[in-house]
Amino acid sequence: MMRSEIHSVGECSRSTSFSSQLDNEDDRMIAVVLSEEYAKMDGAVGRRLSNLASIPHIPRINTYIPNFSDASFDHQRLLDRLNAYGLYEVKVSGDGNCQFRALSDQIYKSPEYHKHVRKEVVKQLKDYHSLYEGHVPMKYKHYYKKMAKSGEWGDHVTLQAAADKFAAKICLLTSFRDSCFIEIIPQYQAPERELWLSFWSEVHYNSLYEIKDAPMRNKPRKKHWLF
Repeated sequence: MMRSEIHSVGECSRSTSFSSQLDNEDDRMIAVVLSEEYAKMDGAVGRRLSNLASIPHIPRINTYIPNFSDASFDHQRLLDRLNAYGLYEVKVSGDGNCQFRALSDQIYKSPEYHKHVRKEVVKQLKDYHSLYEGHVPMKYKHYYKKMAKSGEWGDHVTLQAAADKFAAKICLLTSFRDSCFIEIIPQYQAPERELWLSFWSEVHYNSLYEIKDAPMRNKPRKKHWLF
């Protein structure tokens, strides 16, 4: 991936500027307001999105990187969809490990086990290479060794491997223009769980919850003047 281009987009930037922190606080305060609007809506994320038609998942590596303008429009489209369905993103670090951090948050309720998730996914890729190598247009050994490195961006092949490894249906609410919902199903077993991620297409993954079910560690803090 060409990280220099993506860093200009902003969401996956490593910037820790004060203005960025304020933006995050504003996002969290907005989530409180939205939670009141959707307070009467019941059910899990899956039931909330049950009316959406998913598109077929095709495992593929990362190739296309959107320019700044396209990425900005895509991000706004994703935010609009999150708001429309009353969903909340648990934002994970944009350090190149975001897919694995988001999966870790869904599986272990913390993004900090991303190294373990990556290790398990790479083991799946290595041990069952016949399931995935046809989707990788490069020397396969080079591919999975590259994926073993911290900071290497996950792709739709690693998502399929994660679905297979953890016996999980992985559901993506995306910023794609033509379809906002993708399901990734384990190939040779029935799913035992659902993992919900938001996908700012080709840029960033976050962990996804209903607003009312967002983990307490991520819920907005009240400003001192709101007490």
